[in-house]
Amino acid sequence: MTGTFANTGAIIAGSLVGLVLGKRLHERFKTIVMQAIGLAVILLGLQMAFTAKDVLIVTACLLAGGITGELLKIEQRVEALGEWLKTRFRSTSSTFVQGFVSASLLYVTGAMAIVGSIQDGTIGDARTLYFKSLLDGISAIAFSATLGIGVLFSALSVFVFQGSITLLASSLLFLQKPAILTAITATGGVIIMAIGTNILEMTRIRIGNFIPALFYAVLWAYFFIS
Repeated sequence: MTGTFANTGAIIAGSLVGLVLGKRLHERFKTIVMQAIGLAVILLGLQMAFTAKDVLIVTACLLAGGITGELLKIEQRVEALGEWLKTRFRSTSSTFVQGFVSASLLYVTGAMAIVGSIQDGTIGDARTLYFKSLLDGISAIAFSATLGIGVLFSALSVFVFQGSITLLASSLLFLQKPAILTAITATGGVIIMAIGTNILEMTRIRIGNFIPALFYAVLWAYFFIS
């Protein structure tokens, strides 16, 4: 669990630094920083999405995942959790929920979180998560400076998600198969691109509802490719 603890701590530390810096930034600087983040997130998503070997499969997983997410109302539930945290900690930030949801999904949607957690749980190698901690901590500074304290609470999402995988690592070794990792990376990349478009306010995509697409990608790769 050392890697998850480090990752959680990095996000908290980065968020706190960002909150301090955010108070000193003029609104126009916050806007340009937010636009830079949005563009960078889209670029990251594109890099991941281009690893896809079969676009039709990724599309099918996104369709099935999106429909499943809508039926389960995942986005609504995640936002409700964000609202509860906002009320619980008496935050007045107008972007609390957006910061919590966007940062949470960005930090847990990717192969690095899965592979790193499995390595940490099986052989005690937390190097992947340490590297992810560095990346997440830096991005948390920029995120919290513009979206506020909601980003800090995304550390809770990372702790629960990665911690669960670490504890169940011996049962999840199959997730490290190349075909499965490629499917997760490609599908996750499209979801991350959607996060970027939301940040840039190009449209409003209910990103949380696409999370089941990752599970469909794993199932497809496990039964039909690997």
